[in-house]
Amino acid sequence: MLLELHVKNLALIEKADLEFKEGLTVLSGETGAGKSVLIDSINVALGAKTGKGIIRNGSEYAYIELLFAVNDPEKIKKIRALDIEVEDDGMLIISRKITAQKSVARINDETVTAAKLRSLTGLLIDMHGQFEHQSLLSPASHLDFIDKLSPEESKDIKKELSATYKEYSDVVSALRDGSDRVLREREADILRYEIEEIESAELKEGEEQELLDEFRKMKNSSRISAGLSSASDELENDFITHAVKSLNDITGFDGKLSDIHRQLSEIEGLVFEAKRSIDDYLNGFEYNEERFAEIENRLDIIHRIQGKYGDDIDAILNGLESRKERLEYLDSYDSMRQKLIDRKEALEAKLTELCDRLSGIRENTAKELKVRIVNELEDLNFLGVLFDIEHVRTDRFTANGNDAMQFLISTNPGQPLRPLKDVASGGELSRIMLALKTVLADTDEIETLVFDEIDAGISGRTAWEVSKKLNKLASEHQVIAITHLAQIAAMADSHYMIEKGESAGTTVTSIYELDDDGSISELSRLLGGGMITDAARENAIELMDMAAKVKNTCDTVLWDGEWYLRGFTKSGRKIGCSEDKEGKVHLESNSWAVCSGLATGEHAEK
Repeated sequence: MLLELHVKNLALIEKADLEFKEGLTVLSGETGAGKSVLIDSINVALGAKTGKGIIRNGSEYAYIELLFAVNDPEKIKKIRALDIEVEDDGMLIISRKITAQKSVARINDETVTAAKLRSLTGLLIDMHGQFEHQSLLSPASHLDFIDKLSPEESKDIKKELSATYKEYSDVVSALRDGSDRVLREREADILRYEIEEIESAELKEGEEQELLDEFRKMKNSSRISAGLSSASDELENDFITHAVKSLNDITGFDGKLSDIHRQLSEIEGLVFEAKRSIDDYLNGFEYNEERFAEIENRLDIIHRIQGKYGDDIDAILNGLESRKERLEYLDSYDSMRQKLIDRKEALEAKLTELCDRLSGIRENTAKELKVRIVNELEDLNFLGVLFDIEHVRTDRFTANGNDAMQFLISTNPGQPLRPLKDVASGGELSRIMLALKTVLADTDEIETLVFDEIDAGISGRTAWEVSKKLNKLASEHQVIAITHLAQIAAMADSHYMIEKGESAGTTVTSIYELDDDGSISELSRLLGGGMITDAARENAIELMDMAAKVKNTCDTVLWDGEWYLRGFTKSGRKIGCSEDKEGKVHLESNSWAVCSGLATGEHAEK
């Protein structure tokens, strides 16, 4: 769940600190106040591409920080599988700092790439804006929705199907790879030549460095000889020996002179040893022109092989083994071909069986989804709506089976079913996406949902139905929505106001949470077109009362001598119970309370 958002120097926002809670959080304000910028900041923090133009005018950098709490142990495992460190408490601090020169992203204070950051996004938050709604127009996404609702069995089948398809692809590729005899023989001849060339070079580990050292020594032999001879001549001077002899006669007069005598004696010994080493080196040193030519030739061979087959010996020898394996495969292709054909047929049979099983599950899931989507769409004021899912089996295998699914819809009575992309408007797409999300609420692992432009193209009763649907969705997820409609804002569990003003001669966007009175004023503004009249205020209060009744509408259940609520509490959290075969009521969670402690009016009287 998203706990906090901190923004600094982003577009018109100088500084913003938001704390998010469970349930439905609504952001509202005048057009152009910066509502979408706030949602964009979440996207930017999670790795979306951006530029220095997003930095607030006059500032050196923009900074965004998100604090998430991940409570699901399985999700924590998935995050760690991305090589992202996360503590056992599941806290994740994601930050991004953008300057004119660069952008730096961090997770729990560890610098990460934008690619890794984006890979984390799908586990934490689901962003729904105009672009995301447009994804509904792609039939490829329709199959994804079906699979999200499918039972656990389908995941096991898809995992086995993916592994089988990979092997099948490898076999098909191997058959295709050697099917042309002329090309096969030509490649084999090239491989034989390369193998022979590498093997004839008889490369040895460390040989190149040894040869280079010897080559450098022989190439500079004259300079080495001259330098050593000069040094030997200098050491012929016996001034150290004379100094030692001079001290021999006086050391008895002062004990301190013995240390100096000893030091000079040690130096005399070192000079003697150095001169002897130089003379020994010179006596054994000689330039061998034949050996020098041999070294040059050997280095040319090594460098030529490296230039063709790899920079170092290990790479060349590994490449040699790969060539031998490839040559063996090509030479034995005719005898292996039948085995490949047999294996291909066996894998095709297995793929057919797995695809049939997966297709059957998808067919049943599609039937269930179709009914549920129609119910949800009717709730969202799609009157007389028809919805169907076209299911086609393709004639080729893929890692995801051989099914193609497409959503068909008719939003007006008397009109035929047509593909979603040919019928739905922008406003209808947002409601269809909301309907799908509501259906998927129980199975969707992503806890935080963000809706931008969910109210595009709607008003009146439809807006009210959308607000009820968001409230229902907020019982299973944390929902954050930007809206300019009072009907949706009235349903908020937390309501933030976004205002644009002026400070020190510059435009500033400010964000703050509204209390009940503040929400009533904001609803009055939305209802009155900017004018807060008494009538608009009364309408706002009535709208909030209607929302409260929706959120507190519960069945009452008698259990153990007390009445309990079943449905949704004012905070938007789901509560419920179930009956066993004997008709006994059992609580489904610990989020229960006695009616008199939660409800008002008729509920309390029960």
